[in-house]
Amino acid sequence: MNVRPCANVDEMLAAFAPIWHYFGQNPPAGDAISHFRRVLPIERVHAGFDGDRIVAGSGSFAFDLTIPGGHVKAAGVTVTGVLPTHRRRGYLRAMQRSLIDAAHARGEAVAVLWATEDTIYGQFGYGMASMAAEIDVPRDRATPFARADAGGEMRLVPLGEAERLIAPVYERVARVRPGMFARTSEWWKDRVLNDMEWKRRGGGYLQCLVLETAGEPAAYALYRMNVAFERGVQTGSIFVVEAMGCSPEGENAIWRFLFEIDWLARVRATFLPLDHSLLLSLADPRRLNFLVREGLWVRLIDVGAALAARGYASDDSIVIDVTDEFCPWNAGRWRVSRGRAERASEKADLACDVASLGCVYLGGFTFAQLARALRMRELGAGAIARADTMFRSDRAPWCPEVF
Repeated sequence: MNVRPCANVDEMLAAFAPIWHYFGQNPPAGDAISHFRRVLPIERVHAGFDGDRIVAGSGSFAFDLTIPGGHVKAAGVTVTGVLPTHRRRGYLRAMQRSLIDAAHARGEAVAVLWATEDTIYGQFGYGMASMAAEIDVPRDRATPFARADAGGEMRLVPLGEAERLIAPVYERVARVRPGMFARTSEWWKDRVLNDMEWKRRGGGYLQCLVLETAGEPAAYALYRMNVAFERGVQTGSIFVVEAMGCSPEGENAIWRFLFEIDWLARVRATFLPLDHSLLLSLADPRRLNFLVREGLWVRLIDVGAALAARGYASDDSIVIDVTDEFCPWNAGRWRVSRGRAERASEKADLACDVASLGCVYLGGFTFAQLARALRMRELGAGAIARADTMFRSDRAPWCPEVF
């Protein structure tokens, strides 16, 4: 077995073949991954070899990730797969080893991913760091709790003109929402606004709606119209790919518009934050059918750099004894305080593994929750309460797209 970064396009194509297989596709041709190549350099894709043949692959995007009180360089792990003929031979572990070592060498302090199976990545030090919600709302039960008028003008925008209008809105939201990452122009063109047929899944074309107030974009929605009728009655749905606003008024207005589009019976969306305003802005919130699942998983590659980059809500300091078998350079006691995380010699206040530290990193879970799950040990009286005060975040972490 040998795992290393890809050296050319042909190796990159072969490294994508395992994940293509699990999505029911034949190995990709060059044009099939052209949208990847502009945002994922060849050397960031790692291939697992059996002799001369590539049987496994994985890659990582270069992200500037928002965390509570700051930003951090992150590796966004993606397209991970091992051919079924080579399962249980250690390829996944070897690819994680190669990816994490490369990220560590580049100074990327954390790795993040969406897990296809939630039992896989804990063994490599990833912790479930956020939750995501989906909704399925009957449109006639989406009455607002209180009417509000944000003013401004709604207009539909061709996808070719969308980036310049909606990217600034996204940037303002992403700047303060843990779990979101900065999008380059290439990312907008190739990942978000590239309306490839496989993304439609039998539904309608991607539409872009923009709310402008005082001549400036204030909110937007990307959505698909999936029209259907049964015996003359509309049964179709709007699928909201992404919707957000620079202000509560803008966000409310964009969702009100979506709820009031005719000819469709339901509004559906996935990957919403747990603190989404819809929970409190509808008169009948039960009809949201608000279903929760896990979202981003976080792996602290460099515990010191990752914790130093994060903001804290108090001037306290706390010492955490971290265990990390996969990345032993992280193991030991760390004193964490505002703007600093350094090796400590004094007695620890808390003890946990690195995966548990990943759970609290974005503010999606608390130290108290980990303690109740028997994943955090309190070594000093009151340490858990102090840590939770320090790590408190006023926004639930959110990543609006699977990468």
